[in-house]
Amino acid sequence: MEIKLYLKMLQRGWWLVALTTLIAMITSLVISYLTTSLYQATARFIITPNASVGLGPALVDSLDTLENRTIVTTYAEIMNSRRITTDALTALQLPSSVWIDYISLAVVLPDTSILELSVTGPDPVIATNLANSIGIETINFTERINQAYDLNFLDTAVIPDDPISPQPLRDLALALALGLVGGAILAILSEQIRIPLEAYRQRFRMDRVTGLYNRKFILRLIEEEIAKDRNSVFSIGILELHHLNDLLITISNATLQRILMRVTNTLRKEFRGNDILGRWNDISFIIVMPSTSADSASRIFERVLQSLPVDMEEFGFDVVLEPHIGGAEYSNNITPQELVEKAESALEEARRETTRPIHIWSIRSPFWIDSNST
Repeated sequence: MEIKLYLKMLQRGWWLVALTTLIAMITSLVISYLTTSLYQATARFIITPNASVGLGPALVDSLDTLENRTIVTTYAEIMNSRRITTDALTALQLPSSVWIDYISLAVVLPDTSILELSVTGPDPVIATNLANSIGIETINFTERINQAYDLNFLDTAVIPDDPISPQPLRDLALALALGLVGGAILAILSEQIRIPLEAYRQRFRMDRVTGLYNRKFILRLIEEEIAKDRNSVFSIGILELHHLNDLLITISNATLQRILMRVTNTLRKEFRGNDILGRWNDISFIIVMPSTSADSASRIFERVLQSLPVDMEEFGFDVVLEPHIGGAEYSNNITPQELVEKAESALEEARRETTRPIHIWSIRSPFWIDSNST
């Protein structure tokens, strides 16, 4: 279930994944284009006992010292020192300011007496010359201070053909992977943030008793329906349970809520999926019916009234709903307020004429459309 939930989140947030990936790839390409290429030249050196030590106990002592890594580590630190770097620049007749753009690092290869020196910088030729010159200066220096060991080139540095950075294809593939992962994380986080916010907004749209939309939100929906297409045809209807007005002061809130929920469930079964139900006031409901004329709305309301005498035996007393419906058809560019006023006027007509419980106003007829005329 968790995996399915995350997949649905990713499906809804696919655009965020795509956008993040695209931004990451574009950023990678821009950085690759603007970044100065860096080249790395590498030389290797080997430390061995000096041949003058001979084959006796002195050679054994020299080998033991190499095993303890003391000499190898010391030579690596000498190679990394500022003195050796300065001597290498002097030997190459390069100003000290050149070194600002270059980095050198000597390391001991694991379980060996071999040093690896890498020099990285924007010019492959200078980087190569520096690597070899640093090696030569280190060899000369160590010969003067320690004659028991020899430091020699194992591999001299050669001019590199390709830069180590940037590498557009590698960086682009990495950006693609990071963009997909980052986008997926953002999509999931945005969904997790959106759902609580949506639930919070939904609370202010809904009527707490029936779970239907409240009056304020229904009025906004009517405004949006008119703003979307001023030539559209739709109808609204206000269904009032007149007898409940007498019961409000005699029954408990819990009983009233159960009655309203019973009516709500009946209305949900009778209206179409695109019809919008709402709570208008304590004893009435409102229905917004898109693409529905007054004549069609009248027939639908007639069917609804026939289904409303729901079973109320569980309450222990007679519950007479006495429903009336007043409706209005939107037309002639009337305002949302005028449309609601027409529906309320039609509801007032339905209250007065108990033999005709459905009245619907339409601009196409100077008379009320009622259930008897359809």
